[in-house]
Amino acid sequence: MQIATINNIKVHYSVEGPTDGFPVVFSNSLGTDFRVWDALLPHMPKGLRFIRYDKRGHGLSEAPDAPYFMGDLVQDAAALMDFLDVKNALFIGLSIGGMIAQGLAAERPDLVRAVVLSDTAAKIGNEQIWAERVDAVRKDGIGALAEPTMQRWFSKGFHADKQDELAGWRHMLSRTSEEGYIGCSQAIAETDLYVSTSRLTLPTLAIVGSEDGSTPPDMVRETAELITGSQFNVIRKAGHLPCVEQPAEMAALIIAFMKENDLV
Repeated sequence: MQIATINNIKVHYSVEGPTDGFPVVFSNSLGTDFRVWDALLPHMPKGLRFIRYDKRGHGLSEAPDAPYFMGDLVQDAAALMDFLDVKNALFIGLSIGGMIAQGLAAERPDLVRAVVLSDTAAKIGNEQIWAERVDAVRKDGIGALAEPTMQRWFSKGFHADKQDELAGWRHMLSRTSEEGYIGCSQAIAETDLYVSTSRLTLPTLAIVGSEDGSTPPDMVRETAELITGSQFNVIRKAGHLPCVEQPAEMAALIIAFMKENDLV
């Protein structure tokens, strides 16, 4: 188990691969820990240095009292990369992790050479939606959000064919720190990255599941179009977590993107 104290909190992270391998940093979605990338890694090229971490309030990382701000989450990612002496990485962010990727690329271009924005946007939802979700967690616990969240996260096929695995993802969400979930929800609510993201010029690959109920394809496309030269791809038969439902296809898109930009 690898733990780093950064920004006065303890952050759980994992580093796999050779120390001289090209660094690939992963940032996971709301209500998940870094195991969300487990199915993707076996399809990625050998020789890369994979860095995963549980953002504050998730997994085995500490959950300070809410509220959190997107700047906190961006600074956590930057501090971990500085701690690990990682620069010029490919940063792959899923959902809120994709918002972190956008913020990090804008604030610390020395750390990020290229980004993959998976099922994310420059702005997700509105303050009312997130306030209602926070109120529901405070009143009835995070378990009250489990079923509607599973509907947004996964495709119809996954619900029909992967009941056992679906239960595992439901448990992961339900066991997320309520303070962490609330804090990150509040961070998303107050975040609008349209201006800073429209100024980005680095290589960008945007990916979205065709059945994503949280950040639908049109929302992700709109954000991709803010970045000149970005690529946009829809992964069929996947919801909000294509790295779980279609890991081989997602990996193939990332590998092609890395080759086109001399990252591998």
